[in-house]
Amino acid sequence: MYHNPVLLRQSVDDLVTNPDGIYVDCTFGGGGHSREILSRLSDKGKLFSFDQDLDALKNTIEDPRFTLINQNFRFLENSLLMYGIPQVDGILADLGVSSHQFDQAERGFSTRSNAPLDMRMNVMQSLDAKRVINDYEEDQLADIFYYYGELREARKLARDIAYHRKTKKINTTEDLKKLFSYLPPHKVNKFYAQLFQAIRIEVNQELEALKEMLVQSYNILKPEGRLVVISYHSLEDRLVKRFLKNGMFEGEPERDIYGNYKKAFELVKSKAVIPDDQEIEENSRARSAKMRTGIKI
Repeated sequence: MYHNPVLLRQSVDDLVTNPDGIYVDCTFGGGGHSREILSRLSDKGKLFSFDQDLDALKNTIEDPRFTLINQNFRFLENSLLMYGIPQVDGILADLGVSSHQFDQAERGFSTRSNAPLDMRMNVMQSLDAKRVINDYEEDQLADIFYYYGELREARKLARDIAYHRKTKKINTTEDLKKLFSYLPPHKVNKFYAQLFQAIRIEVNQELEALKEMLVQSYNILKPEGRLVVISYHSLEDRLVKRFLKNGMFEGEPERDIYGNYKKAFELVKSKAVIPDDQEIEENSRARSAKMRTGIKI
């Protein structure tokens, strides 16, 4: 299994309201969500899917209604315009790392394997985890660990890395983990998950790409078009929640002439949808998933 899609039925139920419409899957991966979307479309419907990972291209779907675009979803709007698509009926984004990327040890995403410090979703880009760990200034590293990994001891971690790399380059995930071998066993798993998350977000500029995709999604959605986003950690979910509420990520939203905040979307459900116990049992990576759906006003 390349990737077991999370909240498959619920997400596509929310997304597809017009079988003749044009839809976008921002994160194709193994094609699970895309195949489900296509199953809901008529012969007139169209689906454009995005993935920057070259491995995902091997999973392409032979269907005249389907187009797979090898691009980061931060280029959503311009890429669709190249196909003559100015507006769409719905957009789905299943964020984070695919099961395939985690399971490919040499990609360096997993905390369980000894692999080169890589963590690139797009293997063609120059910035990888090795450059982040070995070349970034100590203050930069501390900020990444604090803001992207939510690690309180971020400054100490950055200081430890800066000290050790003076004598020996940190090349592998095991090299990095050895620096923190002093941690008590009961803290290790959570700590490494947060540390690797922080580095991965920086390498792939995940939060900036997410912001750009969300803004472009609003631009290209038709009135009453739907945006469905599945996120896996609080940093992503906060951005999605705020954007669906008022079309902004920070600052004070505008008010209308009656003093009410202007809204960008109507929420399909006031609270995030989460996987049920059965799905979590079948797919442990679904445990942290949260899905939010907005209808463009």
